Amino acid sequence: TLPLLAMHITQLNRECLLHLFSFLDKNSRKNLAKTCHQLLEVFQDPLLWSLLNFHSPVELKKDNFLLGPALKHLSICWYSETVKVCNTEDWMKNNFQKDFCKRHENTVSDFLLDVCNRCPNLLSLTLSGCGHVTDDCILQLLKSCPNLKSLKLENCVRITDHTLKAVTLHGASLRTLHVDFCRNVTQAGLERVREKCPSVMLRAERSANMIPD
Repeated sequence: TLPLLAMHITQLNRECLLHLFSFLDKNSRKNLAKTCHQLLEVFQDPLLWSLLNFHSPVELKKDNFLLGPALKHLSICWYSETVKVCNTEDWMKNNFQKDFCKRHENTVSDFLLDVCNRCPNLLSLTLSGCGHVTDDCILQLLKSCPNLKSLKLENCVRITDHTLKAVTLHGASLRTLHVDFCRNVTQAGLERVREKCPSVMLRAERSANMIPD
């Protein structure tokens, strides 16, 4: 029988280490990076961070990822009962709900503004359940990320026709636009996108003319 060959992880070359790290989640990458300087350098390699997925606003405040020009695909999808609170019209919220929203109402928007400053090569953005993201935030992102090809917005109550107008003015590279369950966009706004941007694949399931909860 052949003898077993033991190899320490740090004996692997950089390419192999990057490949290994690519299978790990953000927390596992961070924990592994704490073990030695060589693995910390792998963690800090921009090539490792072309794709980022987040599942709650809390994750955006952690230090287990890096933002930089290598980021191509970003997803922030919040599937939780508390999303219903954030997507309730402000005038319908009670004091408890208003206090709850104040704790994180700027978290996603501030993060996206950081993306505008650091990630000019972003190709796709997916936001779901992000009830506090505004038209101004999407406008800045379209201006800062001229190569953006896919913008998917779902259940984002503050998105209106102003975002659709921004797409017609600054979304030259855009090929896919979803505004599903975004109840404050209108049929007129959607028709404007279809007219001005015929090459964009537009989807708006249960959006225009939706009745607020």
